[in-house]
This record gives sequence, C-alpha cells and structure tokens, in this order.
Amino acid sequence: MKKIILATRKSPLARVQADLVAAHLRARLGVAVELLLFVTTGDRQAEWSLEQTGGKGLFTSELEQAVARGEADIAVHSAKDLPGENAAGVAIAGYLPRADPRDVLVLRAGVSAPASLATGSPRRRLQVAALFPGVQFCEIRGNVDTRLRKIAEQGLADGTILAAAGLNRLGFAAWPGLEFRPLGFDEMVPAVGQAAIAVQCREGDAGQWAHVFDAPTAGALELERALQARLGAGCQTAFGAHASGAMLYFYHEKTGPRQLSLPADGGGNAAATAAGLLKILGLAAS
Repeated sequence: MKKIILATRKSPLARVQADLVAAHLRARLGVAVELLLFVTTGDRQAEWSLEQTGGKGLFTSELEQAVARGEADIAVHSAKDLPGENAAGVAIAGYLPRADPRDVLVLRAGVSAPASLATGSPRRRLQVAALFPGVQFCEIRGNVDTRLRKIAEQGLADGTILAAAGLNRLGFAAWPGLEFRPLGFDEMVPAVGQAAIAVQCREGDAGQWAHVFDAPTAGALELERALQARLGAGCQTAFGAHASGAMLYFYHEKTGPRQLSLPADGGGNAAATAAGLLKILGLAAS
C-alpha cells in the first residue's frame, strides 16, 4: 500500500487521535496517509441523552460503513466508543499503546466536596456518589473544551468527570477556574477501552495489520471487550473494566467495585477468561 485512507470523526480529539495513528503508520510502514472526515450520528445529535436513547454505534457506525464499503482502508476510534462486538464486515486491526486510563474529577476552584456534578455516565455517577454521598447529577454533552467551559464559565455544576487521556492529548493540563484531580482505580474503575486508540479494518485484512500495532494493549482490550460483550453492557449500564498487568479492576451496578487476579499466562482465550471471571463475580452472561 502506497497510501492509506483513514476514516475519522471531525471532533478535535478525534483529529488528534487520527493524527497519532497516521504518524505511527508513516513511521512503521513508510506510507502516505490521507484523512477522510465524518460527522457521526452521535456528533449531530448533541442534545441526546446517551443513557436514555442508547449510544451503541452512534460515534462509530458511519466510519465502519466507510471501511466496509472500501471508501477507507481503516477507521480510528476512541476504543471506549466501540460496542462490545464488531459491526459486520470490520475487525479490530490493533491499538496504539494505551495512555493514562484514569478518570479525572474536574471541580471549580475552591470546591472540595461538590454538591452537583455534570455527567451522563451511569458508571461515573454511581462510583462518584460513593465518594460524595448526596451529590446531585445533571447531563453534559459536547467536546472536552465545551464541557470545561460549561463548568468554569457557565456554572452548569460544581464539576464534571473527564478521561485523563483526552485531556492530555488535547494539551489541557489546566483550565482557568478549575482544578483537576485524577481518580485512582480504587475510586473510579475506567470504561472498557478507556485511553486506547482503536484502529478498525476490513475483516479479511486483519491479519496484515497484526505486526503494526501494540500487542500488550491488544491483550488487555480483548479481555475488557469480551467482558462487555458477554454482559451486553452499553451506555445504560453502570459498568467498567480495566485490565492492568495481573489485575482486573471491575465495576458493575450489581457488584460494586471488585479487583480480581488474572491468570499469569493471560488466560489464553479472552472469551473463556471473561466467562470464568463473570462466574466468580456471580454475573450471568446475557
């Protein structure tokens, strides 16, 4: 391949992530990369509540269809936007090395115990409510800078919760009037795939990409996504899973936070490992 067509969303964070993948491909394969930009259904419906309407594929479907039709060679996504199972005709080509997977509590300066937080994520709401009993929640949508402005300038709430990786990739180490506090895994279990940049390709082309991307990240994501697929967990479910070395950090609305040791050999088959872990946790697969 002399040139690779890469499908991506138009949002600022998506463009940064696409540029990281493009730079990686140029360095590894010595090819030209052209970006094909999309506005997805999730981008257009900025006022939708993802919890109420369902968010499956809202930020990925248009890109996946472009790859399946041959209009693009690959598509780049935030891995946490991907449903537990691939769309027809596409497969995961691989991932860039995972960045900081933690969530960050963003509070207005001087606020130590927020009375209100803006987040549409059930996963974040239930976990942060354990840190701040009685806190009230409201919805928030928009790009990262939009969300920061809604807290700092518009006073939508005392704070919000954002992914450390997104803040770092956009260069937001600080924001006037706000304080950033990263949350440890004992305080907030991340979403499946959080901080990983996923690359999709056509199903029949998956083998040719295997050597191009990061194997440790792929191993962790295979297990996290297998757990998600077996549970059928989407935007309406308070669920998080993060595999890190020999440990799985897990959160589900039925179990609360849990930590489980992973097999030393990685467990081999991700689906079988996921089934065994869910049995230990007392969660039946859907």
